[in-house]
Amino acid sequence: MADKAESQQPEFDISPIREIAQDVLSEVSRVIVGNGEILQHLFVALLVNGHVLLEGVPGLGKTVMAKTFATTLGISFKRVQFTPDLLPADITGTKIFDQSEGAFVLQKGPIFANVVLADEINRSAPKTQAALLEAMAERQVTIEGQTLELEKPFMVVATENPVEMEGTYPLPEAQVDRFLFKLWLDYPEQQEEVEILRRQLSGDSPSVDIITNAEELLAAQNMVNQVYIDDRILKYIRDIIIKTRNHPQIALGCGPRASLVLMKCSKARAAILGRVYVTPDDVRALTGPALNHRILLKPEAELEGLDIKSVIKSILEEIPIPI
Repeated sequence: MADKAESQQPEFDISPIREIAQDVLSEVSRVIVGNGEILQHLFVALLVNGHVLLEGVPGLGKTVMAKTFATTLGISFKRVQFTPDLLPADITGTKIFDQSEGAFVLQKGPIFANVVLADEINRSAPKTQAALLEAMAERQVTIEGQTLELEKPFMVVATENPVEMEGTYPLPEAQVDRFLFKLWLDYPEQQEEVEILRRQLSGDSPSVDIITNAEELLAAQNMVNQVYIDDRILKYIRDIIIKTRNHPQIALGCGPRASLVLMKCSKARAAILGRVYVTPDDVRALTGPALNHRILLKPEAELEGLDIKSVIKSILEEIPIPI
């Protein structure tokens, strides 16, 4: 498989993406302890113009991670704290009357940034949550009849807590599906917890360097499109997605959007690792983050103690890997 892929790979230098990714992830790790795989997934999402939903208990550093990530990229960052009284205009912006000019002028909202952190997105009403839909899908917003393009690159990183569900509004399936990945942040490992304490004890607040900029990131996004993917890998992706539709424990499987997500993200992961062609390992590494929020299990599956992670793992074990 690899020999044929290497013989058909496009002739271009993928090393700039690999170098940027390595430098960015290394720089972020100066502030964030652990979560290397989560950070890699964030960079994959950025390369394919995707959005990420982060889920984890309070205090795991989700906000710091998103802010540090944006800082190293040399692009703008805005944070929106979602609360029950947040209005759509608080996100997109509105027109206000300027007395000095005697006319209404546009006051842009925090959505006009390269990386937007939607903190605790499930704490706002559905109408406010829906204000993100046009921005996430179309990369534009409409304010009082005026359509405005958003920054490039543009990425929404939303967070939600799996606890304290009182007073929250679950995201509708249509909006959850707009997220490229749903990533779970777990508690740190024992050694990682000690390292966090050491860093706090020393009193150091490390600052991160700017590694790249918007122009280089846009060029990297275009370069990812040139990464080669073999027909056998496409069929492998197809088989995984179709299996979710007829799996005995799954009530609702994945649609074609999931296939496109797996294909694009596998190409981005290959580029980050310095390859100009996709391997089955790229697909397998991203199947969980790409599909876990697009699958609904049957009630009896949950009664049997199964969860989405275990079901996805069983699917990957059942589908033959192309060789």
